[in-house]
Amino acid sequence: MAVPARTCGASRPGPARTALRWPARGSRPGLSARRPAARPPRPLSLLLPPLLLLPLLAAPGASAYSFPQQHTMQHWARRLEQEIDGVMRIFGGVQQLREIYKDNRNLFEVQENEPQKLVKKVAGDIESLLDRKVQALKRLADAAENFQKAHRWQDNIKEEDIVYYDAKADAELDDPESEDVERGSKASTLRLDFIEDSNFKNKVNYSYTAVQIPTDIYKGSTVILNELNWTEALENVFIENRRQDPTLLWQVFGSATGVTRYYPATPWRAPKKIDLYDVRRRPWYIQGASSPKDMVIIVDVSGSVSGLTLKLMKTSVCEMLDTLSDDDYVNVASFNEKAQPVSCFTHLVQANVRNKKVFKQAVQGMVAKGTTGYKAGFEYAFDQLQNSNITRANCNKMIMMFTDGGEDRVQDVFEKYNWPNRTVRVFTFSVGQHNYDVTPLQWMACTNKGYYFEIPSIGAIRINTQEYLDVLGRPMVLAGKEAKQVQWTNVYEDALGLGLVVTGTLPVFNLTQDGPGEKKNQLILGVMGIDVALNDIKRLTPNYTLGANGYVFAIDLNGYVLLHPNLKPQTTNFREPVTLDFLDAELEDENKEEIRRSMIDGNKGHKQIRTLVKSLDERYIDEVMRNYTWVPIRSTNYSLGLVLPPYSAFYLQANLSDQILQVKYFEFLLPSSFESEGHVFIAPREYCKELNASDNNTEFLKNFIELMEKVTPDSKQCNNFLLHNLILDTGITQQLVERVWRDQDLNTYSLLAVFAATDGGITRVFPNKAAEDWTETPEPFNASFYRRSLDNHGYVFKPPQQDARLRPLELENDTVGILISTAVELSLGGRTLRPAVVGVKLDLEAWAEKFKVLASNRTHQDQPQKCGPNSHCEMDCEVNDEDLLCVLIDDGGFLVLSNQNHQWDQVGRFFSEVDANLMLALYNNSFYTRKESYDYQAACAPLPPGNLGAAPRGIFVPTIADFLNLAWWTSAAAWSLFQQLLYGLIYHSWFQADPAEAEGNPEVRESSCVMKQTQYYFGSVNASYNAIIDCGNCSRLFHAQRLTNTNLLFVVAEKPLCSQCEAGRLLQKETHSDGPEQCELVQRPRYRRGPHICFDYNATEDTSDCGRGASFPPSLGVLVSLQLLLLLSLPPRPQPQVHAHPSRRL
Repeated sequence: MAVPARTCGASRPGPARTALRWPARGSRPGLSARRPAARPPRPLSLLLPPLLLLPLLAAPGASAYSFPQQHTMQHWARRLEQEIDGVMRIFGGVQQLREIYKDNRNLFEVQENEPQKLVKKVAGDIESLLDRKVQALKRLADAAENFQKAHRWQDNIKEEDIVYYDAKADAELDDPESEDVERGSKASTLRLDFIEDSNFKNKVNYSYTAVQIPTDIYKGSTVILNELNWTEALENVFIENRRQDPTLLWQVFGSATGVTRYYPATPWRAPKKIDLYDVRRRPWYIQGASSPKDMVIIVDVSGSVSGLTLKLMKTSVCEMLDTLSDDDYVNVASFNEKAQPVSCFTHLVQANVRNKKVFKQAVQGMVAKGTTGYKAGFEYAFDQLQNSNITRANCNKMIMMFTDGGEDRVQDVFEKYNWPNRTVRVFTFSVGQHNYDVTPLQWMACTNKGYYFEIPSIGAIRINTQEYLDVLGRPMVLAGKEAKQVQWTNVYEDALGLGLVVTGTLPVFNLTQDGPGEKKNQLILGVMGIDVALNDIKRLTPNYTLGANGYVFAIDLNGYVLLHPNLKPQTTNFREPVTLDFLDAELEDENKEEIRRSMIDGNKGHKQIRTLVKSLDERYIDEVMRNYTWVPIRSTNYSLGLVLPPYSAFYLQANLSDQILQVKYFEFLLPSSFESEGHVFIAPREYCKELNASDNNTEFLKNFIELMEKVTPDSKQCNNFLLHNLILDTGITQQLVERVWRDQDLNTYSLLAVFAATDGGITRVFPNKAAEDWTETPEPFNASFYRRSLDNHGYVFKPPQQDARLRPLELENDTVGILISTAVELSLGGRTLRPAVVGVKLDLEAWAEKFKVLASNRTHQDQPQKCGPNSHCEMDCEVNDEDLLCVLIDDGGFLVLSNQNHQWDQVGRFFSEVDANLMLALYNNSFYTRKESYDYQAACAPLPPGNLGAAPRGIFVPTIADFLNLAWWTSAAAWSLFQQLLYGLIYHSWFQADPAEAEGNPEVRESSCVMKQTQYYFGSVNASYNAIIDCGNCSRLFHAQRLTNTNLLFVVAEKPLCSQCEAGRLLQKETHSDGPEQCELVQRPRYRRGPHICFDYNATEDTSDCGRGASFPPSLGVLVSLQLLLLLSLPPRPQPQVHAHPSRRL
């Protein structure tokens, strides 16, 4: 029985129709205005070649004007399947290419990828690379300790006594590039010449070191001058290290005083705004200077803490958080009479970038009220540190208290929780200018192995929130050689432009004694570091033998990737490491969680899994098989993994020993052959060392040909594997042209082009003129169609990519096409591999017309059968296009073909943008499944500047009443405010500088952000399916069916009549996001392991040096006099004295 026509209130009579005549290409409604000229009408006999199309049999008739029955639509689907298959068999040349490979069997060998051997070799190579850096590190650390021990401290040292290259001085000189090494405008500053060095991506001088001193440290202080004096001797060690290992990159000594001395010398990369770089806040320095930390920060928010003091506390907490790394755990709480966490985190959480962001935002919401209750704050902190039911660092335990002062010493709390063992250090911070007695704060710190600090103004925040690292370094120094262990960092962005690096770090200890026969000095001098560029590690991994979808990756103890093809941050923040978790680099599942855990634990293993992978263009999801193999990299905290698809177990290695054949095949790369053999794109790979790279493939090919005229494919300066495979594939694809493509008429079958792409790096497009509109990347391994074809059986359709925010496709000059591709699978001696992908490019408009004919009830090729309200037949996609919507949608939900002419320019768009109601019904009926994930490496345009009043560097603005109040002027707030305003007058950008922008590349205009990605892929339904979309008094019938051996879904539906049928629209495009809810994520933290060493206790530690401070009651006369003096004596930039302990003397 026929399915009745749809209704919307009252039924609608069928439209009156006249017989459809085949229109000329330029005369279709809606297109004539866009197209420059009309093309002669294409005869139907050419559109539907008799050799290709099956006879157009009429579907079984129906008893009324009705929606097509299921078996009718299945009949149409079979026609479509056979049409696609026929075109690909004739033009794709899959079978013919197999025969060509077999005919040339003597020109290549089939090699095997043995996963266990591969990962073992690569891990060994990486270990050897890093071990060479370790030896250089040890030489530097030993030399530094000896130089400092032999150095004699000079109290009367002057700036002119020290000669060094100030890396930031060139930015201030009119002529920074002098021909000779000479004294600069300042007596202590050298002027150097530099040469460009590609290894450093910078201009360098190999004869000298450079020195960088933070902006907020006075270069002329006695401590800094003595530091410059003894570290000068490191220059010769740096140079000798490079002589022994020319591959060494930056060698750096970061001093605990803030001085950075690095080699080779290069000018500092001046930021756009103020330079906030301080080596002591760099991830590599923090990791090397102390063991992991469990930290609880408690902030006094009683009523006495208000205005400027509260703002200073908020800023101080944010700066304190920046001293923590991913190996540390932290929580932040505020207290008055009671203590409570400032955020949703109720226990210690990992101090990663996203958790610290939550803390920083929450801290800005703190409000001062109530009375001070130290007991409540400390009890909360000790309870947090005693919670053993959570993941934590289990090493240094500490409490950091920020307050404006108080009298209670809470001795009973310390006796209960911390004495006599004193396993928790207490650091106290007196914030703001006030009249309170600071003795209780000093006592708390001194009796609990901590330190007391004062933060009277904003200028003291950065220094005093990082000095606690000196105290934590004491047990390391006292442990001696046991603590001299090299650690390797997370991935981070090099401040001097080297790109992504990891750094080997080694602490440098003070070996002097405080006096004759006295105790050993327990201060850390600094951290020695040597950078290793990620690109240098990547070069040790197999490049092209693993195939397009095989890759090597590596992770650290946190599960963060060191190597991964998806590790490509769009923008980086100098203040934070690049922390991409393995489970965020790939689509997470239980199998990958197990693999990640095993790798973190240092095990080796192998596992074959079925998993989801995201396409390179991030539009599609494929379910695939992958083989994971992993081993630890000895002497490091890293683990190496290898991922191989089953079809990449073998690969081809060309063996072109016949030089005559080499020349013959090479000639098919010459542009003079393109007209007859098709255009050739070659992958921009590093075939030879002297080959000049270019983003323009025509220019790159020209450079390649010119070089090949000078050298042979067997030259030692070239990669023989890459060259031989490239030339072999050039010859093989030319034979495909000769055997298949050249004698076929593409226009007869409405094809714009045919093509073949290979593992060897060749993409051949035929005919030559089609290359003008070829938009795919010339590197097959980076082409989405290539990689998806390898992972999918059958024919993969790829419509042109469209963005809903951009204008529709321009259907002009037949340039818009749809790619169909499929992999060529070879079976040679029982070994299966897929060395190539072939395909065709369909003419979109012509195939849209052909699609309508194939999904019609035609009984004769030239006469469409009219079906009206008085006819006894079913509607079809050709004649009844006003009533029926017929579409082909790919597996990602993107429109491929439609019977609606007005939708042709929407091909390639997500179907929900075309018909939201129907796409939602397909999703709800399980034709599609949705996958949501987050991109943590995205770049977003910066937000417009807003009110900075609550920002970390905002300042307190007094009211008119404040200015008229004499008591306010005599208060500590006035003192601090004057200091800030004076800083602002001279360096006003300090208060507005964004940390990332201040320290980053001045060219960067975007900031890192999180983007939510949504992809759709075929669900479990794999059969023909009928359904009704029901919404009130309006309904739509639809039929959907997968096309066999393709990635297409064939859908026939009634066109919507009622506006109330419009439902919620599915979204596929990326959207800005805050990421998953952090408060929920911390309840189920991912598995990780901290460093295996911990130095948090030593019985011989001297804790007597625990901070000093004094307060005095300010008076109006003193304040005014000091401020006037400060105004007259301020230098061109702020240079506060370095906060240093007397025992820092070197």
